[in-house]
Amino acid sequence: MIKEIRDNYNETFDQQNYDNFIADIQHVTGGLLDFRVCETPLFINKELTDRLVEASYEIVDEVKTDEFKKYSNNAVPDELNVPNENDHPYFLQIDFGITKNEKGEFFPQVIELQGFPSLYAYQAFLDKMDRKHFPIPDNFTTYFNGYKFDSYVKKLKSVLVGNADPENVILLELEPEKQKTRIDFHFTKEYTGVETVCLTKVIKEGKQLFYKKNNRLIKIDRIYNRVIFDELTKKGTKYNFDFRDELDVEWVGHPNWFFRISKHTLPYLKSKYAPECYFLNELEYYPDDLNNFVLKPLFSFAGSGVIVDVTKETLDSITDKNNFILQRKVDYTPIIRTPDGYSKAEIRMMFLWDEEPVLVNNLLRTSKGKMMGVDFNKNQTWIGSNIVYHP
Repeated sequence: MIKEIRDNYNETFDQQNYDNFIADIQHVTGGLLDFRVCETPLFINKELTDRLVEASYEIVDEVKTDEFKKYSNNAVPDELNVPNENDHPYFLQIDFGITKNEKGEFFPQVIELQGFPSLYAYQAFLDKMDRKHFPIPDNFTTYFNGYKFDSYVKKLKSVLVGNADPENVILLELEPEKQKTRIDFHFTKEYTGVETVCLTKVIKEGKQLFYKKNNRLIKIDRIYNRVIFDELTKKGTKYNFDFRDELDVEWVGHPNWFFRISKHTLPYLKSKYAPECYFLNELEYYPDDLNNFVLKPLFSFAGSGVIVDVTKETLDSITDKNNFILQRKVDYTPIIRTPDGYSKAEIRMMFLWDEEPVLVNNLLRTSKGKMMGVDFNKNQTWIGSNIVYHP
């Protein structure tokens, strides 16, 4: 994206240095890294940065409206509707594919939204590691709105812990030791003091929840929720309370927002940064250019169930059409020059939302295949996740 920086990065790149970078992450975390980190971050100029910021806040403005709240009521399944919902999500991410507009300018297009936490702690650590091992210009940053590492961590801790004692706040997950994102749980504890607790280890007494630490029973005041209902349902896990119970806890990231801000949001968006999108069951007829659309299940995670090569026969065969959307494909522009071709980029813009949504950080995903994710990029190098640096 910025030729001088890219040329310098590629010319000075050394495979042994990259291997040392990964080994360093594994050493610091005790081997918790369980996904591929790209050999390079992405460096973008002010023009694209400004477009991404504008696009992000334009989308956020749409989901802040009363109209959106009414619209998204239908997103939450009755059997998964959790009481005591917050007025807004604490976490909001928007994924943008980088393409080109009719003028040949780099232009972000919305791929998905997520009212559910991302790797907020790990990304701060990754910035430090990138700077330790690679030539990252001093006048480039991963943060927005003036945040730096210390102020960012302070903000994250404030959102998670609020006025509670960190000991009374937990990160709730199902089998956290098996999750690919467990490296983020590690740094959440390091930066905020919030313990990770498996869903099955939570104890219910009346309306109160507890967990055990060093043989002590500790009351849970706030839950940093990382449980994905889709996984919970598939595994049929038994646990000691019901999310639908009236509980004396505050949800930091209320479960309902996982559904409210999701693929379900995409047909609502009218921004120039959002490609056209439809609920499959609401289409009276299919678009003539079906090859230019992608089919997505509403509430799957990590790209599962997405169909890139859409045909009329595929759509006709779907019986639960209300659970799918049809979205115009985003033609990702290969923008990162690598030793064996160009990589495409998807940029996750990350908000923290206590009183108002504030853009704080980002996450990069790169691909050389049809879709993002290592599963769709077998035997490829210079793909995976990293960070976007901007002036």
